[in-house]
Amino acid sequence: MTIILMRHGKPDHPVSGRFTARALADWCEGYDQADICDSPPPRSQTIARQASVIATSPLPRARSSLTRLGLQPHAVDEVFSEVAMPTLPFERLHLPLTVWLSLLRLLWLCGYAGHVESVQHARERARLTADKLVSLSQQGTVLLVGHGIMNKLIARELRKRGWQAEKHASSRHWSSAIYHRPFI
Repeated sequence: MTIILMRHGKPDHPVSGRFTARALADWCEGYDQADICDSPPPRSQTIARQASVIATSPLPRARSSLTRLGLQPHAVDEVFSEVAMPTLPFERLHLPLTVWLSLLRLLWLCGYAGHVESVQHARERARLTADKLVSLSQQGTVLLVGHGIMNKLIARELRKRGWQAEKHASSRHWSSAIYHRPFI
């Protein structure tokens, strides 16, 4: 049994500029509504074709990635969605997008969630997601086209359960991690 965790393609959304916290929240909403603007590399297409069960989050960047792969999902579920970015109430502070995203993700990892899902809740959701993917793997090789942070949390949960990594996840678009069920 095999589970493939693949990150979506590059979103069709600007990734530069300086933002206030409020403008960043608007940017995040736009990012969540964006389709992708690139095509999968041949390696990703080859890996995706190995799957007999396809799962994805309902976010447009994941769904449009499946379309670019020429695949239809068997399971579309919110449980596969990315962890939302927390926001801060600062209005005067203008920072570059990359600084905001790095700072807010670091704060989130340290326990600040604001009005979004906490790191503890996301880890619990990753456990539930791993359960679902393991169950789906009873039907054959599973491909999850998902998101960076959530895929990493799922991968961590699979490793805890003894699943062996053939290939580890990266943060790049179209990257994949491949896990095989333990033999013992």
